[in-house]
Amino acid sequence: MEPVVEMRDLYVRFQAKGGSVEALRGLNLRVEPGTVVGFLGPNGAGKTTAIHVLLGFVKPSSGNARMFGHDTSSSVARERIGYLPENPTMYGFLSGRELLTMAGKLFSMTRHQADDATERVLTMVGMTEAANRRIATYSRGMMQRIGLAQALISDPELIILDEPTSGLDPIGRLDIRTIIAGLRAAGKTVFFSSHELSEVELVCDHVAILSKGTLVAQGSVSSLVGAGQSLEQFFLRVVTASH
Repeated sequence: MEPVVEMRDLYVRFQAKGGSVEALRGLNLRVEPGTVVGFLGPNGAGKTTAIHVLLGFVKPSSGNARMFGHDTSSSVARERIGYLPENPTMYGFLSGRELLTMAGKLFSMTRHQADDATERVLTMVGMTEAANRRIATYSRGMMQRIGLAQALISDPELIILDEPTSGLDPIGRLDIRTIIAGLRAAGKTVFFSSHELSEVELVCDHVAILSKGTLVAQGSVSSLVGAGQSLEQFFLRVVTASH
């Protein structure tokens, strides 16, 4: 079966004072359909750079990245994904409902289709009651929820989430886990980065751990983490060993 995401020998170099910086160093990673994959690593490991390559924001220096069998620079690949950035920026003068309706229209939905999709995702993320409030009045957690709703508006096949539980309280984090479980049950693929390792351990089928731009471990949590050990302990061990 063709992977939803495939990165092969992926290098990304940025120019900096005194030379270049390698953000990714020969990254090889496959994400299979219908799985939930946690993309982990310390700050500066290259997680966001890898995500930006998938989204077409950053061009690889060498190697390649593909989604659904298409190069990530292709609009055909990007049409089938939803994306939640770590710090979503939105039009504060719009209400949550207006933002989502506008997002639906950007996917060429009719007004009726956009309205239906808006109500569906508002219910999914628990924002129906606040939907008519201006986004400028939203808390950090509410911004995260409406951002997730926007990522889901087109019913995408692949959902890419950068720190989806950031700013959420324990109930909010539980809600996000429930949403991700529902997406998996619907056959969707979820690829997300997170520093909340306890959350990752609860919801992921597989994890991929990045350190200094290189993949240092990947597999199911059960295959990587030994009896009596937590994912956090395993993470600290492999990242420390790679430095």
